[in-house]
Amino acid sequence: MKPAAPTDSPARGAGFMVRALRHRNYRLFFSGQSVSLIGTWMTRIATSWLVYRLTRSPLLLGLTGFAGQIPSFLLAPLAGVLVDRWNRHRLLVATQILAMLQSAALGVLTLTGVITIWHILLLSLVQGAINAFDMPARQAFVVEMVDRREDLANAIALNSSMVNAARLLGPSIGGVIIAAVGEGWCFSLDAVSYLAVIASLLLMRIASRPRAAAAEARVLPQLREGWAYVAGSAPIRSILLLLALMSLVGMPYTVLMPIFASGVLRGGPHTLGFLMAATGVGALLGAVFLANRRTVLGLGRIIPLMGGLFGAGLIGFSLSRSLWLSLALLLVTGLGFMVQMAASNTLIQTLVEDDKRGRVMSFYTMAFMGTTPFGSLLAGGLAHRIGAPRTLLFGGLGCIAGALWFASLLPKLRERVRPVYVKMGILPEMAEGIASAAQLSVPPEQ
Repeated sequence: MKPAAPTDSPARGAGFMVRALRHRNYRLFFSGQSVSLIGTWMTRIATSWLVYRLTRSPLLLGLTGFAGQIPSFLLAPLAGVLVDRWNRHRLLVATQILAMLQSAALGVLTLTGVITIWHILLLSLVQGAINAFDMPARQAFVVEMVDRREDLANAIALNSSMVNAARLLGPSIGGVIIAAVGEGWCFSLDAVSYLAVIASLLLMRIASRPRAAAAEARVLPQLREGWAYVAGSAPIRSILLLLALMSLVGMPYTVLMPIFASGVLRGGPHTLGFLMAATGVGALLGAVFLANRRTVLGLGRIIPLMGGLFGAGLIGFSLSRSLWLSLALLLVTGLGFMVQMAASNTLIQTLVEDDKRGRVMSFYTMAFMGTTPFGSLLAGGLAHRIGAPRTLLFGGLGCIAGALWFASLLPKLRERVRPVYVKMGILPEMAEGIASAAQLSVPPEQ
């Protein structure tokens, strides 16, 4: 019974943490996306700084965040149905090309000096519409890039590490570029960076997947089927509700960051870059923690724990007036939210049925990004009336309340998840017992 130990111990080395990179398609995607995401985060910090420089309005900062994310709320359910019907690989190539053109338009308008807040709002809406299709397609496509299902959790954790390494580098580089030559060059470099991920997608070898049944079905019944599936699964439903709450009351702290950098901490674009990078450091540490986990068992406990840590970090940051203390608190904030979000993603991807993956991940997109625009709008309005620090304080308290609610549900959720894990072999000792019992109950073949 003990021979597994020797194979387990080497697996705990560095190779174990990046085991999803053994798959060629995922390795291509990881390399291309790593470059592109640095440009994406440069654009995010440049957009926030440009809006605040042009308007000095917390409300318009919130409105810009709303414009960039509301399409995910409105279009994600339809996008999820189409992701289950269409070729996900081709869809991702199309979304990346469109996103490249959007960043190029921002760059041209800014460098020529004709950019206005209305241009930014319109192009933010365009990017939000692209993301509404890109996110569920990308999440569902992970399964097609990773041949071994047991490497799926590691692939999701590596995705998170990739995003947060970019979150660390992108804002830091963006802050330097903004201070040196302005926001327009951030947008332009972002447009160029999309070439890396487009090339990686075109180099992949993807086996064709039959989708005849999905293609023949009507869109509306499929949409209802996806909604009924999510609503009828207590674990998936509860995870998405908590993620939606965190995104609504917690994540809008990012749109208020220019106010903290400039008005609260008395800094400039460099300060904003440092603050954004601090959240990236924390999130990257969280991603490394998840990548080193051997199993999805125990993630249920981690979700409310990290949700509470995220809320506590926001509360501390809202009260801080020191740059160094703020950086430390944002590190905690980034770690808490990233682990809670990625653990939620992993559990959902583990539990969902393959033929409904695109639709379920579209609801994940709605929970993660679709509620954030309402939070951004609310945060911008509240910050205009009661100030950014108090707005963030209330958001942190809301996150802690949500984490306590989810923790109270854990015993019942475990009962629902256990049969699924037994069926999938994630609880091998129970699966073996059931298999043995089944063999005893079946008469031997003659």
